[in-house]
Amino acid sequence: MISIEEYMSVVNYRITEGSTYDWRCYGNHAYTLSAWNGVHGTGGWSANITFDTKNQTVYEVDVCDYTNVRAYRVINPDFVDAYEKESETRAVPLNQAWDNVDYIDLDVDQDWLEKARAIVAGETYDTRVQVPVDFSDEELLKYMKLAHEQDVTFNQFVVQALSEAIAQHKKDLV
Repeated sequence: MISIEEYMSVVNYRITEGSTYDWRCYGNHAYTLSAWNGVHGTGGWSANITFDTKNQTVYEVDVCDYTNVRAYRVINPDFVDAYEKESETRAVPLNQAWDNVDYIDLDVDQDWLEKARAIVAGETYDTRVQVPVDFSDEELLKYMKLAHEQDVTFNQFVVQALSEAIAQHKKDLV
């Protein structure tokens, strides 16, 4: 999970407000710090971190890109179920960032850090979502050889395989 130190570095140590986190899914000591550059439209961004004031556990981080109307979030995997249950109990949309914009939940901390740094700096960034994959040494060698045979990079091979699997899954749902 992203640390408070990493978050602070991303927002250039800028804090514009803070408040007690009112939901109970993260316990009794959850607090949110916010950083916002003051712009809602083009060039605007905000970022939040919710953490425990007693033990410093980070529960979630998010970053909102008002220029491109996107919001990215990472929720600590140990607290996703509690968050989802409380969202349901409160009848609050699970993924809503603002108005008609949903969070894009990320599974790879580095993905959030890269996107957040670029958004805060006003730079372009890769909007694709990084997916963690885990291969045994034998599988890795096999797939690298297959990528070589197709004259593509290993990364291109994995993206192609995942895209095909997703397309097949969508067909199976119909």
